[in-house]
Amino acid sequence: MAQVNRRQFLKISSAFLASSAAAGMGWPLISQSSDAQEVLGPDRIVPTTCEICFWRCGVDAYVRDEKVYKLAGHQHHPLSNGKLCPRGNGGHGLLYDPNRLKHPLIREVINGKEQFRKASWEEAISLIAERFQQITDQYGTESIVMFSHGFGASFFKKLFSAYGIHTFSAPSYAQCRGPRSEAFKLTFGHSIGSPEGLDIANSKYLVLLGSHLGENMHNTVVQDFSTALSRGCEVVVVDPRFSVAASKAKYWLPIKPGTDVALLRAWIHILLKEKIYDVDFIEQNAVGLDELWDGVKYATPERTYALTGVPVDQIVQVARDLGRYGSSALIHPGRHVTWYGDDTQRERAIAILNALVGNYRMPGGIIKQEKFTPIQATLNQKKFKPYKGDFPVTRNAGHTFQSKYPFASKIPANEIVNRTISADPYPIKSWFVYGTNLIQSLGDQPGTLEALRKLDFMVAVDVLPAEITGYADVVLPECTYLERYDDLDNRSYRTPYVAIRQPAVSPLYDSKPGHEIARLLSRKMGLSDLFKDEIETYLDKQLKPMGSSLDELKKAGVLKVGETKLYRQPGEVLRFKTPSGKIELASQRLEAAGFDAVPQYQPPPENPPGYFRLLYGRAPMHTFGRTANNRVLGELMPENELWVNQIAGNDMKLKHGEYVYLVNQDGVKSQTKIKIKLTQRIRPDAVYMVHGFGHTDPRLEFAYQRGVNSSDMITSLSIDPIMGGTGMNNNFVTFTRS
Repeated sequence: MAQVNRRQFLKISSAFLASSAAAGMGWPLISQSSDAQEVLGPDRIVPTTCEICFWRCGVDAYVRDEKVYKLAGHQHHPLSNGKLCPRGNGGHGLLYDPNRLKHPLIREVINGKEQFRKASWEEAISLIAERFQQITDQYGTESIVMFSHGFGASFFKKLFSAYGIHTFSAPSYAQCRGPRSEAFKLTFGHSIGSPEGLDIANSKYLVLLGSHLGENMHNTVVQDFSTALSRGCEVVVVDPRFSVAASKAKYWLPIKPGTDVALLRAWIHILLKEKIYDVDFIEQNAVGLDELWDGVKYATPERTYALTGVPVDQIVQVARDLGRYGSSALIHPGRHVTWYGDDTQRERAIAILNALVGNYRMPGGIIKQEKFTPIQATLNQKKFKPYKGDFPVTRNAGHTFQSKYPFASKIPANEIVNRTISADPYPIKSWFVYGTNLIQSLGDQPGTLEALRKLDFMVAVDVLPAEITGYADVVLPECTYLERYDDLDNRSYRTPYVAIRQPAVSPLYDSKPGHEIARLLSRKMGLSDLFKDEIETYLDKQLKPMGSSLDELKKAGVLKVGETKLYRQPGEVLRFKTPSGKIELASQRLEAAGFDAVPQYQPPPENPPGYFRLLYGRAPMHTFGRTANNRVLGELMPENELWVNQIAGNDMKLKHGEYVYLVNQDGVKSQTKIKIKLTQRIRPDAVYMVHGFGHTDPRLEFAYQRGVNSSDMITSLSIDPIMGGTGMNNNFVTFTRS
């Protein structure tokens, strides 16, 4: 294959997306009345787990004539409880998406022109193994990195670890929940987990900061939120936008964007000054109280009002409510928390507040969830650690990727991008990208594109022709979650469980499941014994230690395995995995590394004149860009809109429903247009859109150029110096009609 000196985006020819006898199937099925199907009844109901988002709810797939015509929540799975969110119900829209990748593709340069051509699996896999051999021979295994998002990546991590490749990264860390994880570890000695260890259903007072429950549709959390509301839980929402959650709130505090740390510090100040925190709990279980007070003693409500715009009486009332409700109050840590670059310290302030009200392992507070241990060792491939199995590492990396951020427990994706560009301290020459569209997820698109041009070789494994696949040298079509097995899912949500993902129907086209792709690669890469068992044999072996079997789990869908003691008992002595063995209200580890031991407020950048701060989030029927091409879900929301304050919009001469381009503070113009939504439900200094639209690959026929991709506008990243999180909310936009 000719060397590609300047990697260009290639459109995947429609011939490769439709050249199959199965290409036309599916849509008559989808459009048929589900009532008619119900009258006939299914041939079978297959329990499995969802992957439309990464919550992994239990699903029952209804199959008739070897076609999935309905999805429903699995009754006994602790994450679904018999219910699915809108996007989970529409998962068969991915299965039958006519734009799916259908064959392996190889990039070639013919007469100076780059193009994709259809390839066999043998040819594609052989090329990957050959190029990996060449690259590692010349640069070492440290020159290859893997990006991933999704549970199916576990087999590839196992393969690459055995080969000596140990650099793994995922946008879910530095672009999403990494600051939360590190902040809670610094405070409590452990992260909050995923699914989060939060007893929302039993909370009596719930504070949400920019957490859009009901729009950020993690199924179980929304069910718990609904339960809490039905039990009379009082809700406080801190958000520049009047979200769905705000409509359920006792107080909506439309805070000035970027000033959340100031508000949190004021609440800490009031709890300590008025001594309405849980004194006994803190005396027994925490250190650093005096340092905490020294750090917040000037964070008065009056000063905080001047910074945040939140009225003094509301600041005081919420703090007193927190003290009054005590251990049944919960300050939600959020999930997507990379906002302004001070995110670890903001999450630290949230962790400190939860400690002060004494809700640790109490009803309505923070609960620590445990996994089921007998199969832990065999199923723990989700963590970014070298595989420690029976097979020797065949190659040793000369360098180990060391993050420059002192508290990064995983590798920030943007740090890999920057090091790919700089080749410092060593060159990165190849990316293997599994199930994540880095073009839309990382921000700073120019930097990502520059890094892609620096690569010698790039592989993309995906279901759809997402933009990132257009930059690959080899594209491998994985089948959907409804067509494959993945590793066993052993997690806990209040109770430990083991769940299965199994095929409801056979793979369509020439797609393959991830475990089979990894197995094919292992044989070409000299690791023929790594996946010696067929997938069903492998899964069955994992279940033997618990006295179960694959046959049993395939029928049941999920097995609950033991119980976790969620709440602490009277007189129980608590131990925390911190240097002090206690909750650390002031972090000596942070101070020793040159950071504030107690969170301090740093003012965010101000809006340039005529510009609005760009905020973004999710919709209940979409998982960012992963579902924008889904015809079933697209009927519910085919494009995003830009929320603009009505008065500010009128001043800008904007009309409700008109389409405009956006221009950001760096002069970057959106590639597509977006519909204006004039509303009173947002502050006049900010605008808001749902992320994941504005696709630019025309092979995503339904999603193509619908709405605007917020990542187009995010050219300024505010990096969290503690763990490398990429704050994306310090970007600003204005409008143009042409």
